[in-house]
Amino acid sequence: MYLSRFLSIHALWVTVSSVMQPYPLVWGHYDVCKTQIYTEEGKVWDYMACQPESTDMTKYLKVKLDPPDITCGDPPETFCAMGNPYMCNNECDASTPELAHPPELMFDFEGRHPSTFWQSATWKEYPKPLQVNITLSWSKTIELTDNIVITFESGRPDQMILEKSLDYGRTWQPYQYYATDCLDAFHMDPKSVKDLSQHTVLEIICTEEYSTGYMTNSKIIHFEIKDRFAFFAGPWLRNMASLYGQLDTTKKLRDFFTVTDLRIRLLRPAVGEIFVDELHLARYFYAISDIKVHGRCKCNLHATVCVYDNSKLTCECEHNTTGPDCGKCKKNYQGRPWSPGSYLPIPKGTANTCIPSISSIGTNVCDNELLHCQNGGTCHNNVRCLCPAAYTGILCEKLRCEESGSCGSDSGQGAPSRGSPALLLPLAALLGTAGPLAI
Repeated sequence: MYLSRFLSIHALWVTVSSVMQPYPLVWGHYDVCKTQIYTEEGKVWDYMACQPESTDMTKYLKVKLDPPDITCGDPPETFCAMGNPYMCNNECDASTPELAHPPELMFDFEGRHPSTFWQSATWKEYPKPLQVNITLSWSKTIELTDNIVITFESGRPDQMILEKSLDYGRTWQPYQYYATDCLDAFHMDPKSVKDLSQHTVLEIICTEEYSTGYMTNSKIIHFEIKDRFAFFAGPWLRNMASLYGQLDTTKKLRDFFTVTDLRIRLLRPAVGEIFVDELHLARYFYAISDIKVHGRCKCNLHATVCVYDNSKLTCECEHNTTGPDCGKCKKNYQGRPWSPGSYLPIPKGTANTCIPSISSIGTNVCDNELLHCQNGGTCHNNVRCLCPAAYTGILCEKLRCEESGSCGSDSGQGAPSRGSPALLLPLAALLGTAGPLAI
């Protein structure tokens, strides 16, 4: 009886665990750039693709509002309660901390009661549009790894655009449109991410899912990163072969999840009705209590550490690379063109290290520290690499068949195998972790 009861409880626990833990418990992280291994020649460095862990990127941003005087409280003004739009005796006063609602309250710790939030001035100048641009800047290229989540303390806006920049705010592209009526607001048919596919994942859509009135459970707006990953990795983000391959080979897909800046364009506050109540304009405003942006520094798979110093994020580059994003080879290490690291083959990826320039190589062509022979080559008296038959180059870094242009299925010297898709690790190897279910 006891055994039967134990087995029943165990079966129940397994079922509950499978529901509550849809993602695998053990994930790789590409969190090591190199490690020492022992060979017949002694200790040598083994290089691999690496990246910083995913984290809360709001800790490192700068926020800018346009117009700059749009925040409520200077001069003090009254506004209507969220739950009762006709009880208009709440006050916003920038000179009184308890009554002030500055922009930094969009990024402070949530969970306290009452909640803290930024708030705009009310729509007292109606019919002139009440519009606000909120720009989030990192002065660094970052890769998004989880949904962007905006929590409104007021009703969600009737019209809003989320935009991104890849060039530090010089140019902008829309990420997603939000409206109560997409056709009327933006001349676009309403869609949701579920209407997309692998082939249309980069399509810019307008959604009506997140634009409804004053209900307390209707305060959150998402930009769905994970749902877009799932088009390649499957509904539980377990089958990573396709996503790894696409991110490695498709620049447009990689760039889609990469930003230097985000801009939230609030175009029309939550009205909740067809017509604006001109007798109670103090009920119309924007208020945001929290913005979540999870990602990592883009280091091109050449660093595991991103340092925040003097209000600036910088990759601590490995693999003889340098630059804010590890985007070029160091001086005297330009023996071949710079290349980003690769997630493939699993589990180490390919480091694509920068190798010494011929002009910078002295008597030590190779050694067992930094200038190690690649692809199974061995270092002979520190003066040359003894390469396997299929490889050539100073450090055995090139396929011999590439020089003659004979690489192919019949040459026997094709590129090294990428490995079986069945061996691929789950998504956090690509994306790190940002909480129990974050990617």
